[in-house]
Amino acid sequence: MSEAKKTVAIIGAGIVGVSAAIELQRDGHQVILIDGKGPGEGTSHGNGGILASCSIVPVTGPGLWKKAPKMLLDPSQPLFMRWGYLPKLAPWLMKYMSHANAEDTTRIASALAPVVGDSLADHQALAAGTAAERHLKPSDYLFIYNDRAHFGEDAFGWGLRKKHGFRWDELEGADFRAYDGIYSEEFGFAARLKDHGIISDPGQYVKDLAAHVTANGGQLIQAFVEDVARENGKVTGVRAGGETIACDAVVVATGVWSKPLAEKLGISVPLEAERGYHLELWEPSAMPKAPVMVAAAKCVVTPMEGRIRIAGVVEFGGLEAGPSKGPLELLRKNARRILPGVTWKHEEEWLGFRPAPADSIPVIGEVPGLSGAFVGFGHHHIGLTGGPKTGRLLAQMISGRTPNMDMSAYDPARYAI
Repeated sequence: MSEAKKTVAIIGAGIVGVSAAIELQRDGHQVILIDGKGPGEGTSHGNGGILASCSIVPVTGPGLWKKAPKMLLDPSQPLFMRWGYLPKLAPWLMKYMSHANAEDTTRIASALAPVVGDSLADHQALAAGTAAERHLKPSDYLFIYNDRAHFGEDAFGWGLRKKHGFRWDELEGADFRAYDGIYSEEFGFAARLKDHGIISDPGQYVKDLAAHVTANGGQLIQAFVEDVARENGKVTGVRAGGETIACDAVVVATGVWSKPLAEKLGISVPLEAERGYHLELWEPSAMPKAPVMVAAAKCVVTPMEGRIRIAGVVEFGGLEAGPSKGPLELLRKNARRILPGVTWKHEEEWLGFRPAPADSIPVIGEVPGLSGAFVGFGHHHIGLTGGPKTGRLLAQMISGRTPNMDMSAYDPARYAI
């Protein structure tokens, strides 16, 4: 270790926060995990559960300008808007949509690939020796399409994956059916990527990682952090629950809720809540062999412990409103469409909030002008996938080591106030 042992307060006990805590402990630091709801209770609980290393292509791909208006007006499409929220959303939305072109999509993919490209190995290293290992399962990951022509419509995205070293094999017709006959016959083509993985219970996985932190001397405090204490340009503590908790460094990793605290540290990130949903089918009569992305429905189907989780949908409507009926009805309709021969005992619904920066690139690093203040948030759809790598990068920087990758794309300084 390059620097003396520190006490590090980590705000947020989702996958990024607990990953940073474990890596910091392995470097010899004392850690304090602080979360208002406890470990693994937010998006780290409700995500699709896939270690999707190949998910380097942002939502804002070329052609989105043409597709989005039609999708918003069609309730069978996985894009929804709570229209009363649009005036507040508009400034962020214009910045977000400005990246819907080939040049920016290529640049964003190049930034995301180093964070997620080795996700399975990153999770295996993170979970080694912890109770969380039991939830981690290597698997294939399939993108399924109606036919080869449908697959061809995504040629730009697959070209980016190929550029970054991803390889896949193609299963068509009877070959796909032989691989897994659980899916509707309308899907006749699949691209299969190997060396991916699933977390069979994402919420419990994060809880088990947090338990490992406390078992190794870390503190876990359930409280909401109001501010960061500082003196002479250095972090001295965090204010939570009416008291100041002393520390030498702080990490803000509270996902979509990071923006207000980050602004107090001196960066203003254009961050919006992308509302995502899942539907769980409990005690199903059959289980998929591997997780899949259903291209026509833009949702993932993941086999988990005791249930199938169908996750997806993009809805804009802020953090305050409760679940909307439309997205859940669409997931229910898609469940029956995608898995026509499967029955299940009961369903569970969930709404969560993906942290969506306008440029689709997470913010990772030390905040300019305040020594000891670090951030790690804004992972959009790839928080679970990129959490361990983000935690390790933060631990390296806090320990005074230089990461062996170019960090400029994620630099918080790009949002300095």
